[in-house]
Formats: sequence, C-alpha cells, structure tokens
Amino acid sequence: MSDLNYHHLRYFRAVAHDGNLTRTAQRLNVSQSALSIQIRQLEERLGHALFERRGRQLYLTEAGRIALDRADTIFAAGEELIETLKESGRNRRVIRIGALATLSRNFQIEFLRPILGRTDVDMILRSGSTAELLRGLETLNLDIVLLNQAPMADSVTPFIAQHVYQQRIGLIGKPTYGQPGARLADLLETHPVILPTLESGVRAQFEALVARLGITPQIAAEVDDMAMMRLLAREGAGLAVLPPIVVKGELEAGTLFEFDALPGMVESFYAVTIKRRFPNPLIQPLLSISL
Repeated sequence: MSDLNYHHLRYFRAVAHDGNLTRTAQRLNVSQSALSIQIRQLEERLGHALFERRGRQLYLTEAGRIALDRADTIFAAGEELIETLKESGRNRRVIRIGALATLSRNFQIEFLRPILGRTDVDMILRSGSTAELLRGLETLNLDIVLLNQAPMADSVTPFIAQHVYQQRIGLIGKPTYGQPGARLADLLETHPVILPTLESGVRAQFEALVARLGITPQIAAEVDDMAMMRLLAREGAGLAVLPPIVVKGELEAGTLFEFDALPGMVESFYAVTIKRRFPNPLIQPLLSISL
C-alpha cells in the first residue's frame, strides 16, 4: 500500500477552505486542471469522493469533512513544530486564545492581564461556541479556551479543564430600584428580572432558589450574552442575575448597584487545554492568575 501524498492533501485542504476551485487555482498560481488532478488522485488513494459540486461551488462530502479535519490537524501540527523548534532556546511568543462568545469581557481581560502589555507576546483572540472552540483545541488552532462549564473528556479528546475562577451571583440593577439592605424576596417580587437562558447553569441555580423562596418572578428578558445583560441592566430593564465582575466598572462608578448576593449561586470559569507534546509556554502565566 502506497503512502499518503501530502502534496495532494495540501491542495485538497486549500480547495476545501475556499470552496471554489477557480479561486484556489488563482491563489496558488496553478491551473484548475492540475488542481483537479491532484484532488482526484487523493480521492483514488482514499477510495472516496471528497467533494460534490452544486453549481459553481464545491461542498464537502462526509468523507471530505473527515479528511479536512485530519488535514487541519496535520498541517497545524507542522506549523506548531516550526514555531516551537525553529529558534533553539527561544520561547514561543504567539498564543491563540478562544473564549465562549457570551463570556464576560471583564473576566477575559482579568484572565489575560499577566501577558497584557508584553511586547514579546502576540495574542490572537477568537470567540465562538463551545463546540467550535473545543474543535479549535483539537486541531491545534487554539492553545487555550475559556468556558463557563468544564467539557467532558475521554481517551480520544483528553481535555484538561482547570477551574480558574468562581464568583458569587448577585442581583444587580440601577440604584433607584430600592434601598441597600432590602429583602431578597421583596426585590424579586417587586421588580422584573433579567435572566440567563434555560441552558445556563446559573439559570438552573436561580430556578431552584426562587422555588425555595416560593416566588414566581416577573421575567423582563432571557439573555445568553453577559454583555447584553449588562446593557439591559444599565438601561433599567430590570434586576440582572449575573456575576458582579461583568459590571465591575458600573459598580465602581455607582451607575449600578448590587442589592444582594444570591445565596448558593456561583458562576465558574474554566481554562481548557489539551495534552500536547509541545505546550505553549505562555499558558503557564495565565493559569497562575489569582482573580
């Protein structure tokens, strides 16, 4: 059995990401026919069609999607090898960080503080869904990912989730909503609340809390983005159920007020990495933070 031709694989990967044979041929300065031959030879080697054509666009088949995932991993590992070993004794200066799109920006800044302002560090920041970010770790396109829930790990995808921060959840709103020291039950019965969506662990904690208190609060909004919750609270749409770090600046300025800490409710933050032979040395300063 002949070995896999990585030249064919490189061309396939380029076309798969572009989705257009003409555009890829122009970008790589090769003819379309030569590009087509390379891909056809790879398909023959793998025994499966990798693309299907719809009009002028090329779409990956199921086999093509699997091949692209593997190709991304192979070439990302090659890039990592070059970056890590090209200058003996010199640490890498690039770190690729992914964060859940709905995660608190204030938390992210505090997490990044150990490397902020360093002239020898180039940060590449990405946001996305949990699935997108974990896939970025698996394909070595990300070095570390910030989530508010620890992912499941198994022998195939050995994620390492480090609990880096935990903060209580508060009931936060404009100062005009009441006096400091007001009873939690009175606040929840009197004013509408801005809540995380049902998929959130914080929302589940809140539902358990109001059930214990025997309260059915009026819901002003259900939001999956902490930044939007912050804006709604600033606009006076209701009392927001969220970690105070999200509105750190507003609390310090007095434009928002934390009326109460919700008993038993916390938001946890995790830094997720994956086992690698050459881990990025810039990760360690970040995992040593004390927020």
